[in-house]
Amino acid sequence: MATFWIYDYACSLHQEWTFLLRSNWSKVKGLYIITRYVPFLLLAGHLYMNFIPNENSDKCQLWNNICSCFSMISVFCSECFFVIRTYVLWNHNKIVLVIMITTFLAVVVSSISFAFATTATAPWTTSAIPGITGCYQSSAVVQLFIPFLLLIGLEFGLMTLTLLRAIQSWRSTNGHIYAVLVKHNIFYYACGLFFSGLNVLTLLLFHYGYQAMFQDFQFIVLAILATRMHLHLWHADRHAHGSSALVFASIPLSNISCAGTLT
Repeated sequence: MATFWIYDYACSLHQEWTFLLRSNWSKVKGLYIITRYVPFLLLAGHLYMNFIPNENSDKCQLWNNICSCFSMISVFCSECFFVIRTYVLWNHNKIVLVIMITTFLAVVVSSISFAFATTATAPWTTSAIPGITGCYQSSAVVQLFIPFLLLIGLEFGLMTLTLLRAIQSWRSTNGHIYAVLVKHNIFYYACGLFFSGLNVLTLLLFHYGYQAMFQDFQFIVLAILATRMHLHLWHADRHAHGSSALVFASIPLSNISCAGTLT
């Protein structure tokens, strides 16, 4: 996973620093930075846990909790991008915003409660292979599937709102940015639903060694998708401002709050 993340970062390095240096500071730019760089801390924490020389289970639990915090921050920041984008697609409808925020906060609180309540009881053990250090869990609590189930519910709801809005306005809105927003949202939700479903199945059906395989991978993929799509939208906006031939219909770029201050 560390190699995959570093490779993606290297491939988008030019676009990344162009955005960071030339875009105005805003709350969404801060959200981008958190979403983009928290996975570095998550991967560093897991690498440390894999090679930690201390066999103290309390220390293993402490580092596991730290990594769990990084995981949740990463996935919830990624989801924030698309909550804001869905709000923009609905022309800043306050009722839709209240529904999304209420659901989002309920999922966040419930996920944190389940995650920390279940991992606190998971046993830690040392490797059976002599000379191999690190923190290992011989088994996990099955209830860990519940946060992923809640995430499925959240993403399915957001995808439904996006599809409803797209169906309502597909005839009246032909703007390029509008199409980009809809396509990005649907693709992100499809990936999120796939990985969340995969994690639910592995947690219910397989041994812990296989259960943990896709958990952090999902968070990293979602962070990559959220930040890549944000970069694409920002660069598309810069290109649009250089071409008077493009008109973006009912979503003026100056009002796209999901892109922060674009110019």
